[in-house]
Amino acid sequence: MFGWLTKTKTPKVPEYEWTEYKGYRICAAPRAEGSQYRVGGIIEKDGAVVRSHTFVRADVMPSATEASAISLSKARLMVDQLGDRVFNE
Repeated sequence: MFGWLTKTKTPKVPEYEWTEYKGYRICAAPRAEGSQYRVGGIIEKDGAVVRSHTFVRADVMPSATEASAISLSKARLMVDQLGDRVFNE
């Protein structure tokens, strides 16, 4: 009768598709918001310590595919413009 109390949901762990770009690893990580997807991603660089920067943009797209494509282009642009300074923020 109260089976819904004992049901536990397993949280979904996102699977990212990483791409190499100018010595950095980048991936798209758009976030679902209602029926749209917010542009976001992760930039990483190996060294003595793996440095990582997660970004979320104000842009929203109607599909996950389109949001992923824009996320990758934003990540490339950040690498081109900021380089290692992206990790200073």
